[in-house]
Amino acid sequence: MTTIAVLGNGRVGGNLATALSRAGHEVTVVDRAPGAAAHAAREARIVINATPGAGSLERLAALREELHGKILVDVSNATTDGTDGLPEDLIYHGSSLAERLQEALPETHVVKTLNTMLFPVMTAPTTLTQPPTAFLSGEDAHAKQTVREMLIDLGWQKDWITDLGGIRTARATEAAILFVPHVIRATGFTPFAISIAR
Repeated sequence: MTTIAVLGNGRVGGNLATALSRAGHEVTVVDRAPGAAAHAAREARIVINATPGAGSLERLAALREELHGKILVDVSNATTDGTDGLPEDLIYHGSSLAERLQEALPETHVVKTLNTMLFPVMTAPTTLTQPPTAFLSGEDAHAKQTVREMLIDLGWQKDWITDLGGIRTARATEAAILFVPHVIRATGFTPFAISIAR
């Protein structure tokens, strides 16, 4: 059992929290109550960033002391939205939210994952008609192994998880969000994920 704090109580955060609790972890979901994030981050071993990506950097940078030595799993994408509310463009051109978080939190082990799929797939990858891929980006091998084990608890098979390397590789997976609005407009809001077919 691992103590996990999920920052963000929307669809993504709630979905992850429910599934991780079901898998036997001790999970705290954090809302916007003053001090709640700091307290939860201080008590957790793993902190999951499921907050809207546009405001994540400022919100998490304020928790530098509480996140010292912790694993920060970033599942968000930092985008501006179009008039229909769907992602329109990236905020951090030539970089990524995960990279910016790692720069702001040098004593925290940032791992990017689960950001190349619609949120239902994060906790139910076997419901798709073909195996999806979950990517890992991060500088610390032990942190990535811990996150890999967490993904397995969520139903991901080992060979569906691909370690891309350092945190710089997150800019590639974050850019994949630009596919999402076009796919949704073309086929509707049906769960899908990016998959590497071999």
